[in-house]
Formats: sequence, C-alpha cells, structure tokens
Amino acid sequence: MKTKFIFMISLLVVLTSCESFLDKRDPTATTFEEFFNTEADLQRVTYSSYLDFFTPRDNRRLLFYMKDGRSDDAYARVEGDHHLRIANGNINANTRAFEYYYTLHMKHIGRINMYIANIDKPYLENEAVRQKYKAILEGLRVWHYFEATTRWGNIPFLLEPATIEEAKQPPLPQAEILDKLFEMSDNIISRLPSGEYSTDKHFLNKESFKTLVMRYALYHGRYELAARLAQEVMESGRYELYPNYGDLFQYAGASSNKEFIQHHNLEAVGANNTWSFRDLGPHFRTGNGQSYSVPTKALVDAYWTLQGRPIDDCPLHSKEEYELDPKLNRDPRYQASIMGHGDIFYGEEIDIYTPGQPMYYQNLRASKSGYWYRKFVPEEDAFRNGNLVFGITRYAEVLLTYAEAKIMQDDIDALAKDCINQVRRRAGLDMSYADVTLSEYSAYNQQQWIDLVRNERRTEFAGEGMRYDDIIRWKIAEDVLNKPALGHTRMVGNQKQTLHIENRTFAPHNYLWPHHALQLKIEPDLVQNPGY
Repeated sequence: MKTKFIFMISLLVVLTSCESFLDKRDPTATTFEEFFNTEADLQRVTYSSYLDFFTPRDNRRLLFYMKDGRSDDAYARVEGDHHLRIANGNINANTRAFEYYYTLHMKHIGRINMYIANIDKPYLENEAVRQKYKAILEGLRVWHYFEATTRWGNIPFLLEPATIEEAKQPPLPQAEILDKLFEMSDNIISRLPSGEYSTDKHFLNKESFKTLVMRYALYHGRYELAARLAQEVMESGRYELYPNYGDLFQYAGASSNKEFIQHHNLEAVGANNTWSFRDLGPHFRTGNGQSYSVPTKALVDAYWTLQGRPIDDCPLHSKEEYELDPKLNRDPRYQASIMGHGDIFYGEEIDIYTPGQPMYYQNLRASKSGYWYRKFVPEEDAFRNGNLVFGITRYAEVLLTYAEAKIMQDDIDALAKDCINQVRRRAGLDMSYADVTLSEYSAYNQQQWIDLVRNERRTEFAGEGMRYDDIIRWKIAEDVLNKPALGHTRMVGNQKQTLHIENRTFAPHNYLWPHHALQLKIEPDLVQNPGY
C-alpha cells in the first residue's frame, strides 16, 4: 500500500517509529486524539518526525554522509542503498529509489499536517512551549517540501489534513512552491527561539532553520536571500569556526565546538550509537568497517595545493606528481578527510594491492577506489559501536554561502573575501599565497571566482553529502558524471595505472528525478518529468 499525504488515524500512530510513542498509561486509547493530549505526546511526535527521516542514525539511504555516493566524489557499493544507481545513471521510472524517497517525504508531510492541525489539543501549562513545537514542525514540513520540489520539480502542495481522494491534487509549478516556502520560512523564523536548546539540540531554532532556508535559497538562485540569511547568522555572534579542521569530525572536537549549527539527533531514542565507522571505515581485523561509501580519484585530485592553486596549475610540481602522491604540497584538508594506500591506520600501513591483506581493494568489504574517508572515521570506533556527534549544517557553510551568493551577483565585497579567507586560514593553507585579498586575485573575473568558491565548497564539505546537490544546481552533472569512477593511481613499471571502479552516465533529463510508474497510477494528476 503506497502511503499518501495523510494516513488513517490508526496508521498514523502505528507507523510512528519512535518506539515509546505507544507507551501510554491509558490502554483503551484507540484514536490519535486520545493519544495526543499532553506535552510529552507533543514531544514524541516531534521526536519521531526527526528520527524517521531528517536525522536518522543508521539508515544509509538517508544518512547525510552517504549522499556523496550519488556524485562524482564517491562510490557507494550497495545497490539497495540507492546512491549507486543514481551515480552511475542506471535509472528510469521503475527505479525503486524514487518511489522510496517520494513516498517518505509525502508520508511525513501528511503526518506533520495532522500534528499541526491538532496542535491545540494537548494540555500544556506554558503556551510558549506549544508555539515552539508548532514552529519546529512547520519548519520540518517546509524542509520536506524543499527537498521534494528540488528533486521532482512540480509536485502537489497541501498544508491541511486530507483524505486519500482530497490529496490527489494537480501539482503546482516548482517556482510557485518555492515562493510559498520562502514566504512561510520568514514567518517560521520569526517564531522560533534563538540559540540552541539545553536539551534536544537537534530541534530547529532560529539560526539553524535560517541555515536550512539559506541552503535552498542558494540552490535555487535566490542569491540575495541566501546572502541575507547567511549574514544574519554571522551577525548573531553565536557561531565560529573550530580551530582544528580535522578534529571537528573526530571525538576531539565534534561535541565541543561552536561551528555545528543544525545538530544530528542523538536524543530521541535511548541508544545513542552512530555508525559512521561501519559505513565509511575500512575492514580492519575483526572490526565492523564496511566501506559502504568511499572517495574517488576525482575528489582526491580536487584538493588544491597548499598555496591554493589547482594541481594542474602549480609551478612547484607536475600534475602527475600530485596524482602519484596526493599528500605532496597539498591542502591539509586532504589528510584530515581521506586516507589511502601507504597511509597509517590504527598503527599499521594500509596496503590495497597485496592479496590477503585486509584492505586489498578487491575484497568485498574493502574500498574499490583504494581510498577511505578519514572524516567521521575515528580509530576509537574500530572495534566498538560509536557515538560520534555530527553537524548537519555548520558555520563554514554560512561563510561560503555568503561568498558564493555575492559572487553569483557579481558583487564580491570585502566580507565575501573575508569569508573565503576565514575558511582557507582555518584549513591551514599558506595564506602568503592563498589570501584572496592579494593583488593577484584583483584581476579575477567572475568565472574565476566561481571556480574558486565551488572548489572551496567541494573540499571543505567532502563526505558531508553536499556534492550531489551542488553538481545538480551548477548544471555540471552531465560533465562530471559522464566519466568513469576511478580510484588510486600508481606507477607499474613505466606505466601509470589507475583503478577503474565503474562506468557512469548522466543524461540531461536526470537533473530532475522521475516519478515512479506506480506513483503515477496512484496519483493520476502527477505529470512525469521529461525524458522518463
């Protein structure tokens, strides 16, 4: 049975994934209204709205760090996780991934519509608490719609509970939906409290919701809005770059920084385990690393030099030298984010070429590229379940969003340059060359600035699930995804050899996802996107 914008009341309760939702003292309660009558109930439905989709902890189809597997930057090896086929282009209107994601978004929109329609039912002593939860739920609904219209374009748009038949609405044009969402977002921002909550840090607050809206404003070319929201977050004074880039994604800095703005959920259920080592880490001895998503050569080569230059435009070394030794004179974010052949992991040298070695690249649980993420892969978790804290949005994104938005308006002011410099300086680049206020940058045209800020985003957020959306909105996917996915490069005799992972294709119509064929039967007013 394919879910719609609204479920029958009994289904709405049963399908809520927060297990404690049914832990009620009244065993005779049979309707949603009977369950939904206290502040604790309001908290439960908000918890479940986060846990099921927005900040899952173990569903690789939804986890943010897995989503780079859809892009040229990574290879996600398991077809059931859905990222593999999106990346290699083996998709059509019968591909299961698109029914899965569309149904999940619409299911949650239906739930949230029901929660908001009944928001006045629970008894609360403090009315401000009710309004906080209402704004949070409205923010989550806006996020679902942003995601859905970004993926599919024109979609149905309902803000009230509806029957199955009432939910069968003709789709609205994407531009109209976006106008509504940005207008709704301004109202939600005005009602959300400012600053992190002492508990439930993953709940939306004024600044964290601004960063989400800012992201979609940038994605959809609303550059003035993106720059304004980014500047407002900067001017709040609540956030700053953590001084050590690498530690930000390890236990040393993940839970004690002012850079994370939208936090991952670690509080909605009792067990606080996260699984980034399992998903991204190497198979090492008896550990649980599965190499489900690994970096490609395309990402490795994207790291510029220590001086902030592309590797094919550096007077110090040749491109081939950089390809054969990725650590040579490189942006320090490379070693903080990626490890590969010859690097040290858990005190031992990684060997991807010798059969019988645990990290031999042809092993099932090894990396087909010969690279792994070091980001989100703490060695402490090699033989245990982890509880690493993640940031869904962070202050570096605010800085680079402001810079990109101003560049796209061809209005590169001093603040935009300072935002880039802050990110580069924290990364450890040699600022005697990489400072973008130096005279050599004064001759840059708009396209050169675009190339610079785009690559800055790519390396700053490597492995954080943002690359696919970037290549889609920049309309470069048909270039970068129409190439084979490659891995580690080495010299064998006098020949340079590079691991070949898979061939990939991307058609111009793939910028929008297809509606699944079954969904078109359920919703006859849906219109299939061109090319499918």
